[in-house]
Amino acid sequence: MYTSFIKASVLLTGWLLILGKPAIAQQQSRQLDDYISLAFGQNQGLKQQNFDLEKSLFALKEAKAMYLPTVSMLGSYTKSAGGRTIDVPVGDLVNPIYSALNQLTSSSKYPQIANQSFLLNPDNFYDVKLRTSLPLINAEIRYNKLIKQQLISSQQAAVNVYKRALVKDIKTAYYHYFQALQGVEAYRSALLLIDENIRVNTSLLKNGVRNGTALLRAQTEQEKTNAALINAQRNVDNASAYFNFLLNRPLKEAILIDSVGIANVLVGPDTTTGISGREELKQLSSLKEVNNLDYKLQRSNLIPKLSTFVDLGSQGMDFKVNDKTRYYLWGVNLQWDLFTGGKNKFRAAQAQSNIKANTAKIDETEQSFKLQLAQAHNNYRAAKAACTSAVAGLSFAGKYYRDQLKAYRAGQLLYLELIDAQDQLTSAKLRMADTQADLQITLAELERDQATYPLNN
Repeated sequence: MYTSFIKASVLLTGWLLILGKPAIAQQQSRQLDDYISLAFGQNQGLKQQNFDLEKSLFALKEAKAMYLPTVSMLGSYTKSAGGRTIDVPVGDLVNPIYSALNQLTSSSKYPQIANQSFLLNPDNFYDVKLRTSLPLINAEIRYNKLIKQQLISSQQAAVNVYKRALVKDIKTAYYHYFQALQGVEAYRSALLLIDENIRVNTSLLKNGVRNGTALLRAQTEQEKTNAALINAQRNVDNASAYFNFLLNRPLKEAILIDSVGIANVLVGPDTTTGISGREELKQLSSLKEVNNLDYKLQRSNLIPKLSTFVDLGSQGMDFKVNDKTRYYLWGVNLQWDLFTGGKNKFRAAQAQSNIKANTAKIDETEQSFKLQLAQAHNNYRAAKAACTSAVAGLSFAGKYYRDQLKAYRAGQLLYLELIDAQDQLTSAKLRMADTQADLQITLAELERDQATYPLNN
């Protein structure tokens, strides 16, 4: 029974790996895409990136709002005493005339007037106005808006960079979890074989055909495999916790794994699509354009600034409001910086240095990405060859174990040799799980380096 089970499992695994089933692979891909979509909505790191993008969008709206008029309510009240005065000799000027008139009219009809003294500081004076101001010509506002637009493009690229890294991390964690599960299954299968050997050796010992040495060795192998199984289960728990962490879920939440779908060797690209889709390059290009705009901004002091304003208000004493206190005031402001001590010139020189540094950074990054892509493609081809080798190795290990088991039951083989065949079979299963996961991980890395995963999924 166990021989048939081993033979069937080995043949099934090899057939799936060599021929593959596109429908199953597509199902597994959809399942993994669902997890990725879930991570796009829940991952905390990605949320922080989106918050930064939202901040950049508000900054652009702020820059656009600078073109609109500004309406402000301004008011002041002044209460004063003492200080400088203006003396007006009203009495000295008018009293002689009034005295002459009184003599002519023989009356005291015209009284004497005292000289007057007025405070320069207004006392009990208010001024309330509604000021509307509007920029007419201001190059700084224009370049500020253009810079904010480029920063949005840069931040959008940064979000996509994080998404692609997250996709690769999720796929890697997913396949590591699958790898850990396969390790558990390999040791459980080994325990089934060991249990069968213990049963056979116990029966042979009772019938006096064999001594107890083989039974003791089988029991020792059982304990050793139990210890390895515990360690493999720990790897499963750790891999599961990390995968759920990326999805911002409870660490012990169940993960759906399509083992058959993962076991299929996906047909990877024989040629690369290049690095033109990398968002990092788009991000650097946006920053370079920001530096260009910053240079133009620093040179914009040659353009005068022109703005206009209108004041509608009321001013007077004792908070009186009437036709005499109400007023309007319209004006135009002009600012043209003719000399700034070279301040703008030096700022423009700094912007030019930033442009040169950014250009060098782009060239270095392109070369680095090309190297990464070449290495990823080489890793994929090596992993595919290793997986193909593991298929053949598992098939040979299964056949070798079956032959050794027949020889042992016929009394033609030492138990140590059977244990060696059993260990080879278990190692072949573990290697198969490792190469399957490695192949999928190298495909995820190749996908990341080419920026080909559709982020709108």
